[in-house]
Amino acid sequence: MHGRLGFVLACFGALALLPLLAGPYALDLVTKIMVYAIFALSLELLVGGTGLVCFGQAGFFGIGAYAAVLLSPESGSPSAWWLLPACLAAAALYALAVGALSLRTKGVYFIMVTLAFAQMAYYVVHDTPLGGGTDGIYLYTKPLLWPGRDLDDGLVMYGFTLACLVATFVFLAVLLRSRFGRALAGIRVNEQRMRATGFSTYPYKLAAFTLSGAIAGLAGFLFAVKDGFVNPELMSWHHSGAVLIMVILGGIGHLRGALIGAFAFALLQEFFKSEAIFGAFAKHWHLGLGLAIIACVALLPRGLVGLPGQWRERLAGRLLGPRAGVPTEVAP
Repeated sequence: MHGRLGFVLACFGALALLPLLAGPYALDLVTKIMVYAIFALSLELLVGGTGLVCFGQAGFFGIGAYAAVLLSPESGSPSAWWLLPACLAAAALYALAVGALSLRTKGVYFIMVTLAFAQMAYYVVHDTPLGGGTDGIYLYTKPLLWPGRDLDDGLVMYGFTLACLVATFVFLAVLLRSRFGRALAGIRVNEQRMRATGFSTYPYKLAAFTLSGAIAGLAGFLFAVKDGFVNPELMSWHHSGAVLIMVILGGIGHLRGALIGAFAFALLQEFFKSEAIFGAFAKHWHLGLGLAIIACVALLPRGLVGLPGQWRERLAGRLLGPRAGVPTEVAP
């Protein structure tokens, strides 16, 4: 427990100190990764905390992003202290509506229904003037944190995103250790038994689904503010798939796994896109990324967060094997 806490504190401490060492490009990259880490934490609440595999998480992310742009005035900077809650509310309301219907289903049907709702949101902004169609829309004025300081400043945006990431992580850590979180864990392990003990599981799942959508909306808001631009691709199915890969890559069932997975996925993308390393092959970066993810899943069934445990088990096996009379090698 102390080791896990120390690891998380060390990660957040390193992120806090990064502006002292890194340049503008690195800060912009890490800001983007932290946004995706918040996005991954929103899905971890469902997949790892409740046992619900949602394939429509990009819909809530996109609604938060579009709300940030559509609710901002064309002239004058809006206050982040009303715009941010409005974006979270928009994503949460859509998640509430989607969850109220999709949670009536289970298994693969639940996955397909959530995907269908995300695609519905995608086509609303793709085929109507509301979201600017395929061209998307621009955010011309960045929100104000306080007079004279807006989120157009890269360093301010970095600090605000880090504060949101830390707040989200702490909130979910406390939530999952509460009575509500224990109920979600029971639903994940055996929902039928939870019902037999007197729990009405549907309200718990709906609350978790709505909260997950709100957190995804927070990530969408930050993404829109950072890039100053949104388009329908934010709601596409492959965006939902990418965040699910982050959670699996880091290790399902661990909040810190969502953080690790987001950073690993984004850094692998940057690595395989690098023309300095791969030259002309960099345009085929999807192939390299796919092979790397397959290798990680095959070699690390518990995700990157389980890597230290695997090393300890192998080391213990080598040390205890000879003492227990177990041969370390098999003769041909």
